[in-house]
Amino acid sequence: MTVQDTLRNVLPEMVAIRRDLHAHPELGLEEFRTSDLVARHLEGYGYTVTRGLAKTGLVATLANGTSRRAIGIRADMDALPIEEETGLEYASRNPGRMHACGHDGHTTMLLAAAKAIAERRNFDGTVHLIFQPAEENFGGARIMVEEGLFERFPCDAVFALHNEPGLPFGQFALREGPIMAAVDEARITVNGRGGHGAEPQETADPVVAGASIVMALQTIVSRNIHPLDPTVVTVGAFHAGSASNIIPERAEITVGIRSFDPKVRDELEARIRLIAARQAESYGMSATVAYERSYDATINHKAETDLLRDLAVRFAGADKVVDLARPFMGSEDFAYMLKARPGSYFFLGGSRGGNDRSLHHPAYDFNDDLLPIGAAFWTELAEHYLRAA
Repeated sequence: MTVQDTLRNVLPEMVAIRRDLHAHPELGLEEFRTSDLVARHLEGYGYTVTRGLAKTGLVATLANGTSRRAIGIRADMDALPIEEETGLEYASRNPGRMHACGHDGHTTMLLAAAKAIAERRNFDGTVHLIFQPAEENFGGARIMVEEGLFERFPCDAVFALHNEPGLPFGQFALREGPIMAAVDEARITVNGRGGHGAEPQETADPVVAGASIVMALQTIVSRNIHPLDPTVVTVGAFHAGSASNIIPERAEITVGIRSFDPKVRDELEARIRLIAARQAESYGMSATVAYERSYDATINHKAETDLLRDLAVRFAGADKVVDLARPFMGSEDFAYMLKARPGSYFFLGGSRGGNDRSLHHPAYDFNDDLLPIGAAFWTELAEHYLRAA
């Protein structure tokens, strides 16, 4: 029986699981129901399930044959703090929480693959299926690695995918090297001297200084960073004041920063700190900067990306496989697994061919037609990587 035949028999069950997960979304490090459901199914398939990594994460292990080789495949499980607007019968029952990024689909695809891998046992070695919490906000991958993920579950290589509604259905989009950006955040506080709006000469207006900082920040990418180094500096929030006749004491600016090269990342932080301080000083004020480095850039390894590409071409056809000309500016904590082990991360197109909602949109819904494709590819990847003699 082919992989597709095996999965065809379980597809209705998998759609039901995916929609159940969608109806019961849980935020990062709170995926207790999700983790229970996943563990129950995996144990039923014959896997040894280890729970409690990064609080709600788990690893399912299945060994076959005598080889010492091992592969890791990751799926993320968490939802987003979004109020759902799909109107679907299986829409979120948890107010203010929604699977708006398709992690319900990623989890279900790996569950379906787990069942097929266990039934077929067409491999020689060990399969570790990593169900990770908290990808969206808290760096669940980093926590799992810090808690000894790969010491406890050694993997020769590790892989992950993400659905992408903006790509043609069933298209595999890969890239050697950087594929997702590092993301940082700067919170700038401009400290002024408040007073009456009718007598601005008696004040130090942090709104004016803050506006100058916002404009000066726009020069970093255009004048300080090499044009061929992908970089984004986005002022996402500017909060100050409460009325037209009141000059406030302070202004607060929130900046999102994305980059790939570590040296560029350092330069961005240095420039943001300098601009905030000097612009405020030029208006007779001071500014403080709280700078937080979040996820590192996701960097794919060459050998594992080449392996994915070759397998994807055989799996889907050359017309369904593309190498991305440039990386995505979004971020992904799978970066930390790729820093610890060789591997690769790729996108699987899920467009329905119409008005597809983007990831993180309140009306987005994972395309269930992707389930058998993703599950079959994971199954074939595990069997190919751990080829039986």
